Amino acid sequence: MAVRQADVVLVGGGVMSATLGMMLRQLDPSLDIVMVERLDHVAHESTDGWNNAGTGHAGYCELNYTPETEDGDVAIERALKINASFEVSLQFWSHLVEQGMLPDPKSFINRTPHQSFVWGEDGVKFLKRRHEKLSAHHLFREMEYTESPRDLEEWMPLVVNNRDPMQKVAATRIKHGSDVDFGSLTRSMVEFLETTPNFELMLSSPVHYLAKRDNGRWKVRVKNQKTGELTKLEAGFVFLGAGGGALPMLQKSNIDESKGYGGFPVSGQWLVCQKPEIVQQHHSKVYGKAPIGAPPMSVPHLDTRIINGEPALLFGPFAGFTTRFLKQGSVFDLFGSVRSANLRPMLSVSRTNMDLTRYLIGEVFQSHSDRVASLRNYFPDAREEDWRLQDAGQRVQIIKKSLEGGGKLEFGTEIVAAQDGTLAALLGASPGASTAVQAMIDVIQRCFPDRIESPEWQERMKVMVPSYGQSLVDDEQLLNKVRERTLSTLKLS
Repeated sequence: MAVRQADVVLVGGGVMSATLGMMLRQLDPSLDIVMVERLDHVAHESTDGWNNAGTGHAGYCELNYTPETEDGDVAIERALKINASFEVSLQFWSHLVEQGMLPDPKSFINRTPHQSFVWGEDGVKFLKRRHEKLSAHHLFREMEYTESPRDLEEWMPLVVNNRDPMQKVAATRIKHGSDVDFGSLTRSMVEFLETTPNFELMLSSPVHYLAKRDNGRWKVRVKNQKTGELTKLEAGFVFLGAGGGALPMLQKSNIDESKGYGGFPVSGQWLVCQKPEIVQQHHSKVYGKAPIGAPPMSVPHLDTRIINGEPALLFGPFAGFTTRFLKQGSVFDLFGSVRSANLRPMLSVSRTNMDLTRYLIGEVFQSHSDRVASLRNYFPDAREEDWRLQDAGQRVQIIKKSLEGGGKLEFGTEIVAAQDGTLAALLGASPGASTAVQAMIDVIQRCFPDRIESPEWQERMKVMVPSYGQSLVDDEQLLNKVRERTLSTLKLS
């Protein structure tokens, strides 16, 4: 069997692989790139519009990115980092739109105000302090705060209509927030890549074998599910961007850096309403505080969504426990990921996160009436018959060794790369897709260190991302300059 030689193999047809492919294609058009996807079309797992929040996570409304400290203050550092990372994504997408590599931005991103909503004395006190700290920074200067019933009726009519007038409530708003259909975005990027030379997309082709050769190159064997044909690939660089499927393949790679990593899978579901008379009354993303013990992906929110061009309201997500790593995965995924190197961390996490386990089991056994009752915290007039249940995507949270020798459950994303830079994997979940561009810049810096330092790649990177190499957190003038361009180009102004 002939071996297909390539410079780069991208495993997974989601937003991470597509973003890396687009960036590498412009940094070096001569690179021979192969993308392999286990399903028969791209962007159908975690990247699909129905499988993620589509918030364009920017830290504007997600209260879990600004945790309350023990002394009653609010920590904003993570929100600043996530916001700056999302601004990097907006710059890259703007560049692709300007170059005609992406279609009309309304096909994948739409202006949707980002709002936070709380009730009760403690909630209001927290949100007010959060606003004070965030709005003092240039990244969040446009954030508004209100406790006024008149403002709230304008900002979120469904949320406040027929609410107890004696209940103390408060909200914040950023008008230029966005809703992102990452599925449509990714499909458009892959469609462009397919028009370029030296790019091949292999669908229905899961990876069956992954190993490093003595010459430093990687052997990748894929099998077409429809034809049964085996294809042997060999590449100098492999990226594992397969969502929940990245961990098992990282383990197959057997690189030293993979030792000790485990995964904690979490499923999700949405309540969905597509009745025009209801959908038209709400045009924003309204995030609240997560229940005690809930994972970050379960922060409740009532969202305006535009998925494949169709508007809808989504509420949730409602989390649940699963042993699958992918929505279309196997119930044996979790058990198959157990290794001698990660057994202790995984057992340690299972012992120290019983509140989370109980919460997830409780979510699984909720009835439709229970879920709609939760929705009424954000939409008092919600009726059961107007909402249906929709499965969301799978998320695999990271388990890694702790300094004490046990395990630690991480809620976020992490890049694991071989020391020689020939292989990298992206693990974890939120904020995920929203920070894909910054994450892939990190992959390029770690895996192509010599080339990224060259004048050619430096220049091309700054064309794609004008703020590259500079800090949007520290440089207000730079932030204002790039944000003016992106909001205009992507029609978010």
